[in-house]
Order: sequence, then structure tokens, then C-alpha cells
Amino acid sequence: MIFDCEKMKIELVKAKETDKDFLLHLRKLTMVKHLEKAGIHLSDEEHVARAHDFFEATHILLKSSQRIGVLKCLETQNSIEIIQFQILPQYQGMGIGKDIVHDLISKAELASKSIILKVLKENPARHLYERIGFKITGEDQYEFHMKRSVL
Repeated sequence: MIFDCEKMKIELVKAKETDKDFLLHLRKLTMVKHLEKAGIHLSDEEHVARAHDFFEATHILLKSSQRIGVLKCLETQNSIEIIQFQILPQYQGMGIGKDIVHDLISKAELASKSIILKVLKENPARHLYERIGFKITGEDQYEFHMKRSVL
């Protein structure tokens, strides 16, 4: 799948075993500060386990054959769940995340499905999701549960 993000071609490819080190690096680079702000301190083993969770649903974002992020999604009969979505810091703020989520929204609308996700309460990505129509439907100690219903 190829996304046209702000005139940048971003390709989404199924993750391979050789991507696991990148997944761990990306997770730690983009998530540790948000996790620790929320009072969650994970061991290296816990980060590895989370980076490898739902590996069958893991896709790498490529720009010019270079890995720049990850998207983990599960699709059910009624919804698409974004499990994990991270972009390397140097590619954040370029509209890539927004464009990919908009493409997922289009896919969900065509299939009459909602999109659901969880975002750490301390993660500024929450504001991106709210701007594009996600609503908070619940919360737990650390995360907001969000949903964008079919229009």
C-alpha cells in the first residue's frame, strides 16, 4: 500500500523478522518519555515484548526504502483498531501521521466500520486524533480510549 503524504510517497510493508530491532528502537525513542510521564517504567524485556506484540499486524512505513515508522492495525467485522502508530521524530510534523489516519478513515467508511485506538493521556498525539474526529469513549489509569464512528 502506498500513501501520498504531503507529496511524499510513503509505502506500508509487512514487517519482517529483520525489522524487530527497528521496532524496539522506534518504540523506545518515541514512547519512553510519554510512558515515564504517565508513571510507567518498563524494563527492556517489557519493551521487547510490546514491540513484538501483534507482529502479524505490524507494517513498516517506508520513505525512499528507509524505515520511518510503524503501524499496527487489526481489522474486525465492525472496526479497525490502531494498536500502535509511531513515526521517527525527524519525520513527525510533516503530515505523514495525519494522512495515514485519513486513509484509514476512508477505508473504514467504505466498509462501514469504526476506528478505535488507545492513546496515553500524556501523549500529544491525542490532539491530532481529536482534530480529525476521534472522541474519547472511556479511559483507564493511563490511557484514553478513542473512537471515530462511521459517518
